[in-house]
Amino acid sequence: MKTIHVSTGSPYDIMIERGILDNCGEIIKKLSNAEKITIVTDTNVAPLYKWRVLNSLSQQGYQTTAHVFQAGEQSKNLNTIADIYDTLADFKMTRKDLIVALGGGVTGDMAGFAAAVYLRGIKYIQIPTTLLSQVDSSVGGKTAVDLPQGKNLCGAFHQPALVVIDPDVLSTLPPHYFSDGMGEVIKYGCIKSASLFDAVQNRDAHEYIEDVIYECVDIKRGVVERDEKEAGERALLNFGHTAGHAIEKLHNFTGISHGEAVGIGMVMISKAGESAGITEPGTAEKITAVLKKYNLKTEDENSLSDIISAMAFDKKSTDAGINFIMLSKIGSSFIKPVATADIKKLFGVEA
Repeated sequence: MKTIHVSTGSPYDIMIERGILDNCGEIIKKLSNAEKITIVTDTNVAPLYKWRVLNSLSQQGYQTTAHVFQAGEQSKNLNTIADIYDTLADFKMTRKDLIVALGGGVTGDMAGFAAAVYLRGIKYIQIPTTLLSQVDSSVGGKTAVDLPQGKNLCGAFHQPALVVIDPDVLSTLPPHYFSDGMGEVIKYGCIKSASLFDAVQNRDAHEYIEDVIYECVDIKRGVVERDEKEAGERALLNFGHTAGHAIEKLHNFTGISHGEAVGIGMVMISKAGESAGITEPGTAEKITAVLKKYNLKTEDENSLSDIISAMAFDKKSTDAGINFIMLSKIGSSFIKPVATADIKKLFGVEA
């Protein structure tokens, strides 16, 4: 088993091991004196893993129930959160009890947000079942739901009590979900590790996925420890996300995945950086090539003007403008504030 310790205000461990899913109850028992555990999961994941996790928890004497919501980003809203609260209250969950987020990024974001607010905060555990959630969203304590005006506009920082990662679950997912997660893997290479970028470019990530997961999580661990509440360095993790979130919003959060949208955003901002003379020439071409290798999109049918307009609702925007994450070269990133009046110019669009 590979274990990474995250030293945040509320410290926790990330455990990575093949087959660990069926032992999650035993692991949680060593951590928690809870009496009741509610699993939050979706309609895609529940048929695959819900009973395996429930059985493991029941064997350790926990009282359990599950809240299953309709899979998809369109469910990541306050109505679904209200339904989760009903389940928690009907099950008479107390402050010492636990929520288990079993699923991908949408599940983790919502279960974590529910945990942050229910009874003014209870503990939750992440059991991510997609590559995207294993390498990124399950770690770091960002929780949120979408509003009609934009993605992740309502949320809280609430660190998990534990993250349990079983790479074996990836084998049951459709290929699209692996590609989706690779969007975030490529992001980590772009912002922090040229060696990771080169590895996924020159090798098949399927063949050494445990190492890929470990390196991405370890990169994020370091960033989160140094900047838990995104006052500085943690913003680098948003590379490609400002345009990506705008693209997701333009698609009404359907028909395009998060990893796809972020990939397009990475290409957009790298092209802009090259045109501005602040990103090494050829960077966007390298990112485009590796995205295509993992069957990810590199452009969107919406116009640049429409995408830029949708960025106005990004949670990182201010009255003065937007802090974009840009690359000087692969593996080296920085924050660049851009005034609202200059955003179109940055992307080569006439005002």
